[in-house]
Amino acid sequence: MENVVFWFRRDLRLEDNTALNEALKSGKQVLPLFIFDQQILSELPWNDARVSFIFDELSKLHQKLRQLGSSLCVRQGDPEEVWKEFMNEFDIQSIYVNEDYEPYAIRRDERIKQLTESQGIDFFQFKDQVVFGPNEILKPSDHKPYTIYTPYKNKWLEKFKQTPTKPLPANDKNHFLKVNLEFPTLENIGFQKSEIGVRAYDLSNLAQYEQFRDFPAHDQTSYLSVHLRFGTISVRQVIEQLGAGDQVFLSELIWREFFMQILFHFPEVINENFKTKYDGIVWRNNEKDFEKWKKGETGYPLVDAGMRQLNETGYMHNRVRMVVASFLCKHLLIDWRWGEAYFAEKLLDYELSSNNGNWQWSAGTGCDAAPYFRIFNPTEQLKKFDPKMEYTKKWVTEFLPPMIDHSFARKRALEVYKAGISSD
Repeated sequence: MENVVFWFRRDLRLEDNTALNEALKSGKQVLPLFIFDQQILSELPWNDARVSFIFDELSKLHQKLRQLGSSLCVRQGDPEEVWKEFMNEFDIQSIYVNEDYEPYAIRRDERIKQLTESQGIDFFQFKDQVVFGPNEILKPSDHKPYTIYTPYKNKWLEKFKQTPTKPLPANDKNHFLKVNLEFPTLENIGFQKSEIGVRAYDLSNLAQYEQFRDFPAHDQTSYLSVHLRFGTISVRQVIEQLGAGDQVFLSELIWREFFMQILFHFPEVINENFKTKYDGIVWRNNEKDFEKWKKGETGYPLVDAGMRQLNETGYMHNRVRMVVASFLCKHLLIDWRWGEAYFAEKLLDYELSSNNGNWQWSAGTGCDAAPYFRIFNPTEQLKKFDPKMEYTKKWVTEFLPPMIDHSFARKRALEVYKAGISSD
């Protein structure tokens, strides 16, 4: 029997899943597949919390599919090699995937497309993880990408008003291939369960989001980012739950798509400053200072609380992320790429485009970034956003002397940035 394959990637759900819906509408039997990419796994620790989360979500999908008389096929290895084997095992007519806009994913999908189409197998790709794809919001004057957030946001909102995006209607799940496949254990994949768990997202407090989002002690954020990253909920499902008063929350979703299209159009930002005039900055890159920052031993309570929260939970409040990033780049004069890499290792919600975009924003080197002379005073940030130290004392029990004086660090940063810019 001819089958079509739906390839799960960053869309771990059965509902409101564009490519899956299209596969189920094809009239063919749909075999769902997930590939643990060995190129990605090889760079992760044996107890990586994100792998545990993905595995748990796949297990849930498998159980749902078992109730429908089907099952989830889980493979591991290089995706191209996995597909070569897969095509020999099953009579596949076509493959359905949702688009991924990261450079590695684009190269991977192009290789798989060439491989499968050489065998007469269609490779269909659909927009799913965003409301508007990287080429849908462009400057009307020259059709080039926006590099400033506000005009991008305005164009995004204008287009959304014209073509509102709604969740897809329920799909017909009777078309899943009736097959009973063995589901692996986490140990089969070479990992063990992490002690760090992922919190469920909570959209019930959105009315208070704008008021309390900058105050970490209130814990009023949605914890949505991990779930959007791995697609356990769609961006369409999220937006459907927003009201007229939730524009600040919506703007955060638009920032996500803004950074995605920046990475798509300017993939060099992964390793390079978006603003090349900052290439002349001479970073100190002191490894001992970097270790103190990583461990939360800087002597600045809010910075230390954020880093300890990150190390223990894989999460950090957004306001605190800005403070710790500014501290690393401007107080310690450590290259933003060092901080970006550490966040990539630790953050549950790590997403290349947002992580890169936000680090370059903090360093001043990115598109629409904070100006180089905007240097957060971590002591004043503590007074303003955690005045009773409720958040800070949860993570910091001993208070160390500051590793560097703020006034000295600010003056030094301004001198180094100015010299770097003028030397470019």
